[in-house]
Amino acid sequence: MIVIVIIGTIYTLAVSKLQTISTQSQTPSLTNLKEYLHSFLKEDAKNARLLCLDDCSECSLYIDGLKEKSVESFLDSTVEVYRYDFLQGVVAIEPKFFFNEDSVEERVCFSFEIDKNFISDQVLILYKNRAYDYTKYFTKRVVYNSLDEIVDAKETDIQEVFR
Repeated sequence: MIVIVIIGTIYTLAVSKLQTISTQSQTPSLTNLKEYLHSFLKEDAKNARLLCLDDCSECSLYIDGLKEKSVESFLDSTVEVYRYDFLQGVVAIEPKFFFNEDSVEERVCFSFEIDKNFISDQVLILYKNRAYDYTKYFTKRVVYNSLDEIVDAKETDIQEVFR
């Protein structure tokens, strides 16, 4: 019986470590962004952030505000980020600025953050005729063909709440 418990424990540890390694070796995309960033969070880390600067040609991964590594860019400057507001609908999020290690101001093309509880920025991302809905806290993103489809889905959700 003790041998079975020891073998089971070793197997569990090995499989979980392999899953972490395989997730970190993946390249990020808008379909796996939450999972990709979350895979870099260690026990004591609070959040992970993907930050793409200028024309999105260079991206970096930050863990708790410290640059962890450069990431192969999977976006270009056509990416658009929005938020959904109950009263206003879809509202564009203006690009922000970032001060690098040399205190030089750089324009942010794309930024996405997730914390250790798997709660991410609540945004809508429009890129290459696809709309990605990251507004729900604990579910995976949903992909739509347009922002109009997202608005329709949000309106349906709101009507469900009012019933």
